[in-house]
Amino acid sequence: MAEFTMELNDEQKEVRDWLHGFAADVIRPAAAEWDEREETPWPVIQEAAKVGIYSLDFYAQQYFDPTGLGIPMAMEELFWGDAGIALSIVGTGLAAVGVLANGTEEQIGTWIPQMYGDADDVKVAAFCSSEPDAGSDVASMRTRAVYDEAKDEWVLNGTKTWATNGGIANVHVVVAVVDAELGSKGHASFIVPPGTPGLAQGQKFKKHGIRASHTAEVILDNVRVPGSCLLGGKEKLDERLARARERAKAGGERVKNAAMATFEASRPAVGAMAVGTARAAYEVALDYAKTREQFGRPIIDNQGVAFQLADMRTSIDAARLLVWRASWMAINGKPFTAAEGSMSKLFASETAKKVTAQAIQILGGNGYTREYPVERMHRDAAIYTIFEGTSEIQRLVIARTLAGVPIR
Repeated sequence: MAEFTMELNDEQKEVRDWLHGFAADVIRPAAAEWDEREETPWPVIQEAAKVGIYSLDFYAQQYFDPTGLGIPMAMEELFWGDAGIALSIVGTGLAAVGVLANGTEEQIGTWIPQMYGDADDVKVAAFCSSEPDAGSDVASMRTRAVYDEAKDEWVLNGTKTWATNGGIANVHVVVAVVDAELGSKGHASFIVPPGTPGLAQGQKFKKHGIRASHTAEVILDNVRVPGSCLLGGKEKLDERLARARERAKAGGERVKNAAMATFEASRPAVGAMAVGTARAAYEVALDYAKTREQFGRPIIDNQGVAFQLADMRTSIDAARLLVWRASWMAINGKPFTAAEGSMSKLFASETAKKVTAQAIQILGGNGYTREYPVERMHRDAAIYTIFEGTSEIQRLVIARTLAGVPIR
């Protein structure tokens, strides 16, 4: 078990500085353009691939950092650059986490490399869980997966929505219902290989923020995938479903479903994204307050502004510490007995919304224009309290965990 420390080691500092340089030199100069275009910034992703940031090796190194701080540190720096572009760079990671959390070693080795491609032929992946009538309420999922035993194939039908990289991905990871009577415990995750007939992109969403990240519906019409594309394999699925049925009969059910396992693993990382956006807005506001003069002095000399900046910095640091704690606990196998992962995501996402709004207020009329980046940061920050579990769902998870009530 790695010893907990508040200090990054030399290797981590080197990686952090390298990522910060990429965010400052490559991501930030392109941020406004791709936000306006509302398109996937393929040239920036390719640049990230060329230097080794967009790659399986890089994320594996950060994912298996024994301190647990590799991923949150990387997320904070990239999202400090720009949330929309950064999400395009790291969005594949959610699908990869889905495979890591639920797949076999063979599936991990086969499919994750295909999610990224290489510097000369960049690919992306999509994790497809939410549906038009099943966002936070995962038990209402309607996408079905039916096993064709004669052909050893699974047949998927349904519509997914809010899928990052949906429809443009090389590999899609799709969560579907295999046993409707078990509710959310009757779900499983499937790989849909590139070029599989029946998978198509539906509506592409025009969003309030993170506009450089592609978000769309994914339509599944009699999509057939080999039995080997069921994450974890059929034997493991059958065992899990049998346990769920037995526990349901006994009146108690605490078996995790595949989608929840993925979100649980990724929530601290989302918190780190929010910290990066909040920190970026705070730094803009701080610099502005030091140089902007009104009534013959810098506005930071006014307590009304200075106290806001003090609160902003305090909240950002507190959010980072919650994210780091959850990340350290996860890598060291410490159970989230008080829903610490959800705590980190909740506090950091709410902090990002509040801090970016305060930054606009400090910049006044300038903050409300697109001449300054805080307007974009504020729009981007809104997503953190919504995706991968709304703030309301995080509070529900925390409350039920504290009460010892099963999370359904």
